Amino acid sequence: MTDKDFEYFSNSESDTIALGKKLARIAKRGDTFALFGTLGMGKSVLARAFIQELSGATEVPSPTFTLLQSYEGPDFEIYHFDLYRLKSPEEIFEIGMEDALYDGACLIEWPERMGGYLPRDMFRVEFEPEGEGRKISISTTSEDKRQRLMQIGEGAR
Repeated sequence: MTDKDFEYFSNSESDTIALGKKLARIAKRGDTFALFGTLGMGKSVLARAFIQELSGATEVPSPTFTLLQSYEGPDFEIYHFDLYRLKSPEEIFEIGMEDALYDGACLIEWPERMGGYLPRDMFRVEFEPEGEGRKISISTTSEDKRQRLMQIGEGAR
């Protein structure tokens, strides 16, 4: 058994899109999805699919320069953070992350830039190269989140 609650192998961008949509369907207000991985691993692809699934938005630009984009979902706001350009962890307070973590669902690219401010109760989504594709591992410390992850099921190893 692995220390990951869920593992998914993505052979293509469309596989990553499918996983993003599945994660969106189990998301609740207050959820944080921390997306870890190097450049080009598919974090933005997954985030875009998640956002489009819940908001119906056709345009979902990366918040690389703005640090934050938000979208209206049916039951809560969706906040997409890209912290790559963050200079210090304390800058998260200037961009309103504290409120976002409670008010909606957050997708955070480059979450390691938050340092100790990263919530403990989150979905930790890790992207790693494997063969010709990517292994996407998701773990959580919450039993509720673990149960919701198990609803995805299909595609897990």
